[in-house]
Amino acid sequence: MKKTKLENPLPVLKSPILTPSGDIAPWLLGERGDIAIQKAKARRHLLDFTLYTKPDYSVNWHHKIICDYLERWAFGDIKRLMIFLPPGSGKSELVSRRLPAWIFGKNPDIGIMATSYSASLASDMNRDVQRIIDDDLYRELFPETLLSGKNVKTISTTRSYQRNTENFEIVNHVGYYKCAGVGGSITGKRFFYGIIDDPIRGRKDAESETIRNGIYNWYKDDFYTRRLNMDARILITQTRWHEDDLSGRLLALAASNPKAEQWTVLKFPMIAEYPLEPQDPRQVGEALWPERFGNAEELEATKISAGSYTWASLYQQHPSPSGGAIFNRGWWGIPGDIDPTHKNQFYIQKPKDLESHMDIIIQSWDCTFKDAEDTDYVVGQVWGRKKSDFYLLDQVRAQMDVIATMQSITTLSTKWPTSSAKLIEDKANGPAIITMLKRSVPGLIPVEPQGGKVVRARAITPYVEAGNVWLPMPQNADWIHDFLEEVASFPVGKNDDQVDSMTQALFYLSTFTNNVSIPTRIPKRVIRTGGGWTG
Repeated sequence: MKKTKLENPLPVLKSPILTPSGDIAPWLLGERGDIAIQKAKARRHLLDFTLYTKPDYSVNWHHKIICDYLERWAFGDIKRLMIFLPPGSGKSELVSRRLPAWIFGKNPDIGIMATSYSASLASDMNRDVQRIIDDDLYRELFPETLLSGKNVKTISTTRSYQRNTENFEIVNHVGYYKCAGVGGSITGKRFFYGIIDDPIRGRKDAESETIRNGIYNWYKDDFYTRRLNMDARILITQTRWHEDDLSGRLLALAASNPKAEQWTVLKFPMIAEYPLEPQDPRQVGEALWPERFGNAEELEATKISAGSYTWASLYQQHPSPSGGAIFNRGWWGIPGDIDPTHKNQFYIQKPKDLESHMDIIIQSWDCTFKDAEDTDYVVGQVWGRKKSDFYLLDQVRAQMDVIATMQSITTLSTKWPTSSAKLIEDKANGPAIITMLKRSVPGLIPVEPQGGKVVRARAITPYVEAGNVWLPMPQNADWIHDFLEEVASFPVGKNDDQVDSMTQALFYLSTFTNNVSIPTRIPKRVIRTGGGWTG
């Protein structure tokens, strides 16, 4: 599927100097401009309001898109909205601070309920919303929206208006704001706008099934029942920690039952990846916010430090099972861990140094034509076998057309001259590749896949679990984190090309005989330690 282009998408900004319409905001250039025009704009656009009341707010293109969706959620056609962003992307400032104040400015007779993972954080955001409403700039824009106390000139004599760190009410109106921690008591009030900002505190809570169950039960038994009417709006914004978090369960329910509430999802990963989100104007491989987080190359250090599991969930917003659905992460160990007492299926030698020691070396290719964003990846792997152990020695992975695919096969064959067989799946583009290369590259073998992808993957899991499949260290193969993430998230991940190439290779190598039998044991505990190849 090709991505949907935005109309006149905003460029990445180093400073907040544009309005949502793309005009320069004069008050940010030292000129106040026509205050009446600015009032009108701030009433109309959430982002304009944010920049006007917080001129030091750093803006990137994704903030405009978020504001567009928040406005549709507040006064338009979206009733259920989820927003997923990496940590530090500016969502809480927009969602939990500016948005409630802006809504009250437009409708001071509405009820808002805002929650977060802790009552103290929710109270902090409550105070921030109050400070915004108390500010002189806010008074210029929305003079009818007042809180009791500061800046109130006339207060109704018929009633007092509550104002504390849990609740506040709009003077001379029926609007109110209530906050609470996720799991806390929210009885006594109903909401038209319900906001859940970061329902999970951190990794420890995310990995606890008890806590995840508690959050979900609180949502359906408490929060959801406090809706004012059928038109009430619910917004969940978070960094994804776990595939079974609150958002994950609600999306799974929506997918399994078309009669369940359906959600609009706005998601921006740290690095744009295939398939692109419909709202994402980037190209595959581009960073979300280079001015704050760095470009894609600079983010590689963050990715390595975080590890594939954390990177996929917190930064890319597509968490996978920590253990792996078919391939358990624990079977591989930790990349870079050289403690001999730990499980470790990563060899410390450089891959080329093992070439002469292998009993056999092969290539395994999963080929797809078209050099386009809506195609799968072409993956070519080099595998070696020594006795009963299999070694992943090299890999190329890219979106290629037929010419680039042929060149990659030729190049990898030159780099690994001892690779005898070159396995190419005998479907889709495979037969064409074999026909065009068979006179120049020896050993091209068409492979007819047996069974489905999952069946083939499960057939080789005993080799991985038994400690017979070895991977290169990250310092020798910077692509290994992506490989591990794809394998661990299979078969529910976005891509499976690397898994297909691996299963194809291990099937072939498991039939290769050199007076050595393939182990059939499936251990109940870790049986391999150390750094891999010993010569």
